[in-house]
Amino acid sequence: MTTGARTAAAWLAAVAPDPGACRREWERSPSGVALLPAGKAWDVLILPGDLGHLTLDVLSRLLDRPGPVLAGFGDGRVGFFVPPGTAARWLGTGIRGAGRGTWIVVPHPDRATRPARWLVPPDGAGTLTDPVLLELAMHEAAGPAHEAGAAG
Repeated sequence: MTTGARTAAAWLAAVAPDPGACRREWERSPSGVALLPAGKAWDVLILPGDLGHLTLDVLSRLLDRPGPVLAGFGDGRVGFFVPPGTAARWLGTGIRGAGRGTWIVVPHPDRATRPARWLVPPDGAGTLTDPVLLELAMHEAAGPAHEAGAAG
């Protein structure tokens, strides 16, 4: 395991009720995932797969590195890690929020696993996606100009 992945794993596990148990779950689980509570260090905004991938493309042009991004269940959903409290304030058709009181299936940052995989793994420094930039990227990804560019 790389130093960056070790730091990212420690950052993710820190939100678990028992961080050591979380790390053991990653190591021992055949799927390589653990359930972690959202709402402590991060919330997750979950977009439909197509919109999520297009939004990540737009964000990647705007930022050197967005916050962590998960793809789940056959890439049918894409989850963007955002600051805590964002999910409670987010309004958007088809967008689900995972915040305080919810749990997320999270793979180890150094493994490609199913049912979830990292499109952008955490950096261990706590980098999250700014919700304002995420919203702008979503609008651009869903807008007519983007659709015309994808069709051409």
